[in-house]
Amino acid sequence: MTAVHEADRTSDVRTATERAKAYLVGRQAEAGWWKGELRTNVTMDAEDLLLRQFLGILRADELEPAARWIRSQQRDDGTWATFEGGPGDLSTTIEAYTALRLAGDDPDEPHLVAARTFILGAGGLEASRVFTRIWLALFGEWSWDELPAMPPELIFLPSWAPLNVYDWGCWARQTVVPITVVATLRPVRPLPFTITELRTGRPAPRTRTSLVGRAFGLLDRILKLYHRAPVQPGRTAAFRRAAEWIIARQEADGGWGGIQPPWVYSILALHLLGYPLEHPVLVAAIDGLEGFLVREEAPDGPVRRLEACQSPVWDTCLALTALLDAGADPGDPAVVRAARWIVDEEIRVRGDWSVRRPELSPAGWAFEFANDGYPDVDDTAEVVLALDRLDEATVPGVRAAVERGTAWTLGMQSRDGGWAAFDADNTRRLVEKLPFCDFGAVIDPPSADVTAHVVEMMGRLGQGGDERCRRGVRWLLDAQESDGSWFGRWGANYVYGTGAVVPALVVAGVPTGSIPVRRAIRWLQQHQNADGGWGEDLRSYVDDNWRGRGASTASQTAWALLALLAVEPDSDAVVRGVQWLVDTQQADGGWAEDLYTGTGFPGDFYINYEMYRHVFPLSALGRYLSVTATADSP
Repeated sequence: MTAVHEADRTSDVRTATERAKAYLVGRQAEAGWWKGELRTNVTMDAEDLLLRQFLGILRADELEPAARWIRSQQRDDGTWATFEGGPGDLSTTIEAYTALRLAGDDPDEPHLVAARTFILGAGGLEASRVFTRIWLALFGEWSWDELPAMPPELIFLPSWAPLNVYDWGCWARQTVVPITVVATLRPVRPLPFTITELRTGRPAPRTRTSLVGRAFGLLDRILKLYHRAPVQPGRTAAFRRAAEWIIARQEADGGWGGIQPPWVYSILALHLLGYPLEHPVLVAAIDGLEGFLVREEAPDGPVRRLEACQSPVWDTCLALTALLDAGADPGDPAVVRAARWIVDEEIRVRGDWSVRRPELSPAGWAFEFANDGYPDVDDTAEVVLALDRLDEATVPGVRAAVERGTAWTLGMQSRDGGWAAFDADNTRRLVEKLPFCDFGAVIDPPSADVTAHVVEMMGRLGQGGDERCRRGVRWLLDAQESDGSWFGRWGANYVYGTGAVVPALVVAGVPTGSIPVRRAIRWLQQHQNADGGWGEDLRSYVDDNWRGRGASTASQTAWALLALLAVEPDSDAVVRGVQWLVDTQQADGGWAEDLYTGTGFPGDFYINYEMYRHVFPLSALGRYLSVTATADSP
C-alpha cells in the first residue's frame, strides 16, 4: 500500500477514534461512572411478575408494560430464546407463556398457540429445567413431590465438608440457601388459571444414569422420607440459621449479590419464614428492584424490563482504559472523575471469599454499585490496570488502592496457579451432580480469561518475573485448546478467551515468536470473516462447529485486534479489522451490536453488555494508532 493510502487510513482511524472518545465521554454520569444496560432474556421479566403475583403485590401498571415487552421478544416461530438469534429455549418459553397468561392473553391467540406448539414438541412442562418447575410448584402447576429435595440443614455443614454452601459458586450459593427454605416449606398459591395445556403426559427424560447420579437419587428419596417424618430434629434451627445467613448478606441497595436469582429467592424465603412485607428487610428488597427496571416508550406503548444485574464498576474501568488507550490525557476531567469514583468504590470489608482465604486483607472491587460481600478478581484486575496509569496528584489515594487491590488479587490465586472470578479453590465438582443442578454453572473454577487479566495486570506492574505470575502463565499455556485458542468463560467465547490471553502472555514476557502465541495468532487469522471483522455465535459453547464462527460484531472484532496488535500490529488482518471498525462506526461515534457477546453461564445464560460495543473498539483503535505511530517514528 502506498504511503498516501496509509496516511489516509491513519487519518480515518484517528477521526473515528476521536468521535468514539467524544461519544463515550458524553455517556458518562456526572458522578464519574458509566453504566450500559445489561440485557439478558425474558425469564427476568416473567419471574418478576410471578414473584409479585405470589406476594400479592402485582399491579396492572407493572403487569401491562412487562407483558408488552415479553410479547415484543417472541420470535416468528413462537419461541423465546436466551440470546439474540439463538434457538428457542423450552424453559424460557414456558415462563414467558405463563407470564402472558397472567397478563390476560387468551391461550387461543395465535402467539400463544405458536408458543404452546413449540413447548409440547420440545417435551412440555415435564422437560423443563428444575428452576422453572420450582416457579410452577409455587402456583400448584407442578408437584413439590416431583422436585428434588433441598434440605435447609445444608447450612450447618462446615466449610471443609462436601456439599457445604461454600462449595458452590457465590451466585449459586446465594441462590441455593433461600431455595432450600422455599422448597422445604412447599407453598402453593394457585394462579387464576391453569397451564395444564402445556403438559404432554409423558415422564421427564432421565439424565442422571451415572453411579454418582444414582447415589444422589437414593439420597433424594431418603430426604423426602425425612421431610414427611413427624419429627425433624434441627429443621427449625436450620430455618433460623438460613434466615440469619440471608439477612447478613443483604446489600445496601436491598438486593443480594447484585443479581436477580438470589434476590428473588431471598425475598420468597424470608416472606415464607414469616417476615411481613412491611419488614424493613423486605421493604428494601422490593423497593430495590425498582433500580433494576428499564422503562421506555415503544411503538405499541410503554415497556418495562428487568436487568438481571448491573455493571457500573466493570463498565467504568473498561471505559477509563479505553479513553487512556485512545490518548486521553490522565488529567482530563472525564478521566479524573472516573478514577476518583472507582477509588471510592473499593471494598474494605470481608466477604464469603475469606472463608477460603481467612488471612487475606480485604480489598478489591465488585461488578455492581452495591455488592460489598462479593468483590471479584476480574473487576479488580481491570481496575488496577486502569488506575495504575494515573498519579496521586490528580487522583488522591490511587497508589494505595492499587497496592491493596494487587495484594488481594494475588492472594486469591488458586492452588493450581489460575484465578477464578469470586473465590479461590472453588473446584469441588460434587455439587454439580446434585439432582437440582440442571441449569448454569454452579462452581467457580479458574478460567483463562480471568487468569489472563491477572497475568496482564502483573506484567503491566513489572511483576512478570514473580513466581505467582509465572504460575499463572503456566496455567494459561496448559489451558490452550488443541486448535490454538482459549475458552472464554465470561465472554463469547474462544475469540474472547484468545483476545484476553495473548496480550497477557506477551506483556508477561512470553516471546511473540513462541509456539503458543503463534498458534493463537494463526487461529485468529483463520477465523477472520470475509468482511474483515470477527464474530462468534454463542452456540460455540455447546457445538464445536461454531468455534470462532459468527457474524462480525464490534466487541469481538476488537478482542481479536487486541491480541493481534500485541504480536503483529502491521499485519493485513489488523488493517482489515481496523477498517471494519471504521466502516461500521455510527454517526454518533458508537457502534451497533444486537448480538450477545457476554456470558453468564456457558450454554445457558447470556448477556448483551451495552458498553462492550463502545469501549473495546475504542481501545483497539487507540492501540492501533499508538503502535503505528511508534513504528513510524524515527
